[in-house]
Amino acid sequence: MLNSDEFTNRLKKIMEYYDLSAAVFADKIGVQRSSISHLLSGRNKPSLDFVLKITTIFNEVDLYWLINGKGFFPHKTENFSSTSPPTLFTNNDILGKTIQRIVVFYNDGTFDEYLK
Repeated sequence: MLNSDEFTNRLKKIMEYYDLSAAVFADKIGVQRSSISHLLSGRNKPSLDFVLKITTIFNEVDLYWLINGKGFFPHKTENFSSTSPPTLFTNNDILGKTIQRIVVFYNDGTFDEYLK
């Protein structure tokens, strides 16, 4: 069962991580600002739709962590050591330099980081 107080704390942690006010957070995930206010005050519990909107917009928020607090936030990114090197580079070496990390920035202000 969902613990509303703990969920509220995780919601606040997400807003702090992305440096968003409750109003901006509501606008980003496409809900009414009052919905965020009611959740933060403990008046309402989150719907599945609300939770899915958060995890869809913010890729670093793990669904399992958001719902029950188990797991990590921000969500751990893939490690290059577990995947093959990019096909663009045959030996992961460019001009004598080895790739240590690649960061991909998205137009919604989020990013993914891939470490070697």
